Amino acid sequence: MKKTTVYNKNMSKEKTLSLPDFFKPLFWFCDFDSLDLEKHKKTIISATLNYGDLKHWRWIGDYYKNRLPKIINEIPATAFRKEARRLAELLIHDVAFINV
Repeated sequence: MKKTTVYNKNMSKEKTLSLPDFFKPLFWFCDFDSLDLEKHKKTIISATLNYGDLKHWRWIGDYYKNRLPKIINEIPATAFRKEARRLAELLIHDVAFINV
């Protein structure tokens, strides 16, 4: 998993993040270690909504925060399984839903 470096508003290196190992089963279709949180955000979010559980959903909610609805809107609806589409719709309208 490629680590994403997070900077604070003074452009000082704050922390380095990557997907936790408990995400590995969701990414059976690709090289987990090469995923980048920003570059592959649509893939990460769609796979998480399609195959993840509450623990996964909370993690992406905490990481992507208020950007999550916008990112989900950029993902074609066909990328989501029928069962996951309703969850995606809820997240588009209320990002706080995932942080309950």
